[in-house]
Amino acid sequence: MAEQRFLLQDLWYFALPGRALKRGRMLAKTLLGEPVLFGRGADGAAFALRDICPHRGIPLSCGRFDGREVECCYHGWRFGADGGCTAIPSLVEGQAFDLSRIRVRSYPVRELNGNVWIWMGSGEPDGEPPAMPGFAPDRAADMVEVMAFPCFVDHAVIGLMDPAHGPFVHRSWFWRSARSIHEKAKAFGPAPLGFRMKRHRPSSNSAAYRLLGGAPETEIRFQLPGIRIEHIEVGRHTVVNLTTVTPLDAETTEVTNQMYWTMGWATLAKPLLRPFAAKFLRQDRDVVVQQQRGLRHDPALMLIKDADTQARWYYQLKAEWQRSRDEGRAFANPVRDTVLRWRS
Repeated sequence: MAEQRFLLQDLWYFALPGRALKRGRMLAKTLLGEPVLFGRGADGAAFALRDICPHRGIPLSCGRFDGREVECCYHGWRFGADGGCTAIPSLVEGQAFDLSRIRVRSYPVRELNGNVWIWMGSGEPDGEPPAMPGFAPDRAADMVEVMAFPCFVDHAVIGLMDPAHGPFVHRSWFWRSARSIHEKAKAFGPAPLGFRMKRHRPSSNSAAYRLLGGAPETEIRFQLPGIRIEHIEVGRHTVVNLTTVTPLDAETTEVTNQMYWTMGWATLAKPLLRPFAAKFLRQDRDVVVQQQRGLRHDPALMLIKDADTQARWYYQLKAEWQRSRDEGRAFANPVRDTVLRWRS
């Protein structure tokens, strides 16, 4: 398997939880190797600008924000939430200068289910970010865990969808053990910009599902650029697990795991649940850190059937998306209905 180190454009990327962006405040972040300044105006609307002043190149995040305009700390140039320049203090009366010629790049953003999404591609956004099934658009997550993985985005994504590592990386009393490995068969099919594991009963060795009681059923969907949504239904209750993988740069990837639920007891138990969620994510990060020691030597890698078929699909989806944009045509999903079998 030859590694494909390129970042996808023209897709909605998860940027940050909405609660991290306070009204009248700014927050600087690097995404896809680009400096981005997020802000939330006095009106409550989120926006995103390229975090570089076009005058002398200083980050706009070093300046001030009054809830309406960002002021550069170097010469006081001011910019609105749309990126347009609104003032240049050094101009004197009679100096003709068209402020409309000066702009900072403005990125489209959407806020949905308590999350800020950003479009860093060219042209107008195509479609909308994913909504959480069973929850209103203004319903934020009940629990959020964020962790930086020191790797290229592909390795974080593949680790996210890898069905065979659980009994080894996540070996613990509350999840799985080496003795619990058994054969599994799951039906898969195409989904918008990705694929889905069709609705099914969770495996008998997935102990965490038993906390939900009853007979839970789950559907797991993956879509480009790195979004995994697990939708669990048990009786009258719904649980959604959203995991997003966002490249900060070529060597660092941010993984955010969010849980949405309708059970009141889970909210009360959140102080107990959070350490388990953090441990689960940290186990994935630790194995990626170990993996980087081997990848530094540029080894030949391999993917096998059926356990690695989802990883194969990811690379195929990624390559097809890039080709479709380069050729100016519609995206053709390469995934077909099938049943995959593996042991885990």
